[in-house]
Amino acid sequence: MTAGFWWILVSMILYGGLHSLLASRRFKAALQRRFGSGGIRWHRFVFSILGGLTLLPPLALVALLPDRQIYIIPSPFSSWLRLLQFAGLVGLVYGVMQTGFFNFIGLDRVLDPAAVDRTPQFITGGLYRLVRHPLYTSTMLVLWASPALSWNRLALNLGASAYLIIGSIFEEQKLLDEFGEEYAAYRRRTPAFLPRLRGPQV
Repeated sequence: MTAGFWWILVSMILYGGLHSLLASRRFKAALQRRFGSGGIRWHRFVFSILGGLTLLPPLALVALLPDRQIYIIPSPFSSWLRLLQFAGLVGLVYGVMQTGFFNFIGLDRVLDPAAVDRTPQFITGGLYRLVRHPLYTSTMLVLWASPALSWNRLALNLGASAYLIIGSIFEEQKLLDEFGEEYAAYRRRTPAFLPRLRGPQV
């Protein structure tokens, strides 16, 4: 294990803590009190931009800090792992397409103020029929299916995975508040991250 492992892990904890704060109801309520409906209108878009910018420091630490390889999986097994990573990338793109790219980053509300007052869309088809958090599953597939792993990458993967799993708990509470029994029923019949081998329950 390297010293960089701990620096990267701490940076991901800080990243997750900042994002949890910015996504919290308390922060959104403070924005609404301070800026009215305009605060809510811009919140998700600014959150998305900050999400990208604040991820740069952990990624820079992964690239710049001294590192040591843990393993490298040889061919032809590495090719199968690359296929899994590609499947994860496809899942990410398709999942974002399902929700709508502008909706995903919050640009729909910026361009159309009336979108703030619209009822959120509850999506249960496509990838969401298999798992409740397809974007998180796809992200972790890209991270963990790499045929090579170093200590720096391990710290990034652990931090990112913990952030996604913990974040999903808060996200589900928000969805329960928004959709009530409809989401509760969906949660009972659909797994969180790993699809059932026998297929989704009807």
